Formats: sequence, C-alpha cells, structure tokens
Amino acid sequence: MSTEILSVSDLTVGFPTDDGLVTAVRGVTYTLKEREVLAIVGESGSGKSVSAMALMGLLPKTARISGSIRYRDEEVLEMSPKRARAMRGQNIAMIFQDPMTSMNPVYSVGDQLAEAYRSHHRVERKVALGKAVEMLDRVGIPQAKDRARSYPHEFSGGMRQRAMIAMAIINSPDIIIADEPTTALDVTVQAQILETLIEVKDSVNAAVILITHDLGVVAGMAHRVLVMYAGRGVERAEVSDIYSRPRMPYTAGLLGSIPALDSAGGRLHPIGGAPPSLINLPPGCPFSPRCPLVSDRCQTEEPQLLATDIPNHEVACHHWEQVASAPDPTLLFRTEEVQA
Repeated sequence: MSTEILSVSDLTVGFPTDDGLVTAVRGVTYTLKEREVLAIVGESGSGKSVSAMALMGLLPKTARISGSIRYRDEEVLEMSPKRARAMRGQNIAMIFQDPMTSMNPVYSVGDQLAEAYRSHHRVERKVALGKAVEMLDRVGIPQAKDRARSYPHEFSGGMRQRAMIAMAIINSPDIIIADEPTTALDVTVQAQILETLIEVKDSVNAAVILITHDLGVVAGMAHRVLVMYAGRGVERAEVSDIYSRPRMPYTAGLLGSIPALDSAGGRLHPIGGAPPSLINLPPGCPFSPRCPLVSDRCQTEEPQLLATDIPNHEVACHHWEQVASAPDPTLLFRTEEVQA
C-alpha cells in the first residue's frame, strides 16, 4: 500500500469583505498518497485554487483559515514562516495557471530555475544553471542550454508552461500542485503538456494534485477525483466510477456537457443557471436552484458527503439513489439545450 503523504481535513477558508464573509472553501476533506494523481474538478469559483493556495501558505493575511492540513507528520497551518518557505518548492511545488505572470520578465528562464534550486541547496550558480538546463531538457524543451538564456516572452505559451513544470520539479518535491496547467493552450499543446507532467511526475516519484474545470482532461491520468461546488466537495471517487457511475447530479451534468465526437453540429447540453454567491449562503443544498431532482428537503437541509452503494465513493446529495437508478444520468439536464 502507498504511504499517505497529505491529509486535508475540514479545510475552511473565508475572506472578510464589506458585504460579508466570503467562505470560498467550506469543509473540504481529502487525502493524497505517494505517486497518486488526485484531480480536483469544478466550475470557476468553486474553491479549487483557494484550497491549493491554503496548502501552499500563499493566501493573504486577512484570510480566515481553519481545519487541518497535514504533510506527512507536520501540521502545515501551524508551521513557522521559515519552515513554510522551506516546504514550498522543496516538498510541495506548484505550477500556476498563467506562466507569463508567474515568471519574472527581466530574468532569463535559466536564471529563474537556478534561483529556485539555490533557494533550497547550497551550490554555486554554475551548478544551479547546469541543473536548470537539465530540467528544461527533461520537460522537452529543445536546445535547452541555449533556451535557458532566453526570457519568458521569447517562449511560446506551451514552452513557458513546460518551463514552469521544470521549475516545479527541480527540487524533486513529494507533491506537485498543477493549477489548470493547460489554460489558454490549444488542444494539441494541452495533450503534450499533460503527457509531460505525467512523465516528469514519474521521474521524480511525486504525487500530483491536478486542478481543472474540465473533466475531459483527467480521464487518462487521474486515479481519484474530487468534485467541488460552492466551496465544498460534493463527490469523491475513483476516476473510473466518476465517469461510468456518477452519483451527484452536478457531476452528471458536467459529464453531459462535454461535447461528443459523434455529435458534431448537434446540440450542447449545459447545466442551466450559475453557481451561487459565496457571501452568506442560504440554507439547503447550494446546487438546488440548478438541479433537476430538487425537492423541499434540498432547499432546507444541506447534504453531507456520505458513502454510496459503490466502495470508496462518497456524495453530498439527498437523491443520489435516483441518479444511480437512471439509465444514463448525463441525460438529466437535457431539458435545456443550446445549438452548437
């Protein structure tokens, strides 16, 4: 059995505003084992990135954080600033969503990778630059020695994202957090970046938390999936069960909204409505205004994440048995259609 290296329990993150407390993450719980790939999926605003930033200790001081984040035997939320800085990059690394704004435009790519290495290792600059070239070559950047002298604006979007992957793995971390690493890239480059991520993940024996809004990108690379909605985990299961036997209407809707290859020119089937505001949420299930199975109970009682009929499959829904009995749960949202 793989060793558990990360345990997040009842993580809650709030941000005070003039209009009230924005509770961006509400009681999120999950674990991560060595070499495992956990995908965290949900629409924009569901709390995916905020939960990752809490894990990295990168939230502003005004954020109100409670719960527990344990990395191996350490409580991350109780770490000293010095230990937290040492952990970032060396034990847990992050690939940010936009590589152009994540890299310093006035330093070469090689210098930035070398700085990331020297911040955790006492080595000469020449040694660190050699390590940077090695990492750029590992992630598939051609003529890595020459390109290490280039600046971020001289790289294409795909190459910048590869450079960010190289920066994340340069210290051989235990955990890599990839926050929507394929955003704004074309489809062919997306596939290349995800393939590169898996290859380098295996080369450094790291576990990966893949944050995405697209269920389609996790099918071939994730082991488990956590679906988030309105700051909470609403379904947690093995990736094969999520695709073949979803138990949450929201998950079924996400799957049903993916365009099929055999329906070119046909209709798209989105989930109607929009996610709720996270300021002073009303009682009941946050998904109830958009759910085709909504009942009176849904509007007054928010469901907890509980076990279903499938082993290791949990869902926060009062009517998951109705979803389970449906011949094709993805058809639940077919009442609202948009012409492609």
